[in-house]
Amino acid sequence: MELRQLRYFVAIVDHGSLSRAALVLHVAQPALSQQLRQLEQELGAQLLHRSAQGVLSTDAGKVFYEHAQAILKQVADAKSAVTQSAERPSGGVTLGLPHSISGALALPLLMAARERYPEITLQLTEELTGNLAEQLKSGRVNLAVLLDDGQLGPFACTPLVEEELRYICRAGSVFARPGGSIALEQALAATLILPGLQHGVRPRIESVARAAGLSTANVIEINSIAILKSALLADMGATILPAAPLLAELERGALVSQAIERPAISRTVVLCAPKNIPLTNAAAAVGRLVQQVSAELCAGGVWLGATALPA
Repeated sequence: MELRQLRYFVAIVDHGSLSRAALVLHVAQPALSQQLRQLEQELGAQLLHRSAQGVLSTDAGKVFYEHAQAILKQVADAKSAVTQSAERPSGGVTLGLPHSISGALALPLLMAARERYPEITLQLTEELTGNLAEQLKSGRVNLAVLLDDGQLGPFACTPLVEEELRYICRAGSVFARPGGSIALEQALAATLILPGLQHGVRPRIESVARAAGLSTANVIEINSIAILKSALLADMGATILPAAPLLAELERGALVSQAIERPAISRTVVLCAPKNIPLTNAAAAVGRLVQQVSAELCAGGVWLGATALPA
């Protein structure tokens, strides 16, 4: 198996046809087809379904595509690590962010990276926490911001912030409760719009509830932040989330939030890197920048409900 075969296969999948991939790669289509056949023979599996309309990945092809992407990224990182300097880090860095954190961190981080490290190409990917952990293990992302659920053993972790979870609903909602705060038992008794269990917020809520002898009763599961916002604004229920992903609606008064007490709920946000894959100078620089920007956002009150943690 050769690296060029991996590059060819990834290009075919990305462009959806052999002819388009051949044009992009500047390779004759018969030669591209031959390399693909050799790859499939070596693996003993069909990777692509071919038709007049193009190609689609088989189940085996989908699995192999993920591995091929990870291998090619690690090769590129290895080349970059040899050529870049510590004083002027350069190259590509991929950072994974959970949906519920990107609203607070993504834009300030991109602006800071552009200003301080103009030779680094920073790519942000937004995913569910569970998906990010898998991508970090395989090397498809260099770094990831994750939630400390006690199962981050495979990673080297640096604490970033402790983030408060709040009870949030539409202004004037039937689910609104008087006062500046609400007991956890009251919050859990409402119809709640929450992410699924694969989302980092939900397991934390369930864990705190169990420890208090409580449970969620009536839950509408929505994994998309955009759809969850729409459901809140339609007054289908309330939610328990950090303020960051709903900040725009909270600031304009469309949504209101209350602190949760007896007990309060918070989550620990950490920056993670794989233990078995060395960081390039560029990735290490981005990691330091994530810590610095997170602390600045907390100190300035921009990351609402978050308190910076010592590294």
